[in-house]
Amino acid sequence: MAAGDVAAICTALISAAFHEDDGKWVQDWALELLAHPSADVRHTAALTVGHVARIHRYIDHDLVVPRLQALLDDPEIGGAVENALDDIRMFTDAET
Repeated sequence: MAAGDVAAICTALISAAFHEDDGKWVQDWALELLAHPSADVRHTAALTVGHVARIHRYIDHDLVVPRLQALLDDPEIGGAVENALDDIRMFTDAET
């Protein structure tokens, strides 16, 4: 998949969140993509982290939460980041 294929990356992220058994792998991939130049990819990456928390009941709190909190004020993805943090609070034992 080409790095610039935004729609394919977003589709693959969501698919991985719902169908990949290795939640940590999905989490780590989504964290990498939080720095992608496309706001759509970053938005989907934040949502994917929330899906991982909800579906797998797991998140690496020490790694994920600070990365997400640093993006809360991003006007393009702040809402998705807030939703992901809500999912982490609701579906894992981690405090945010």
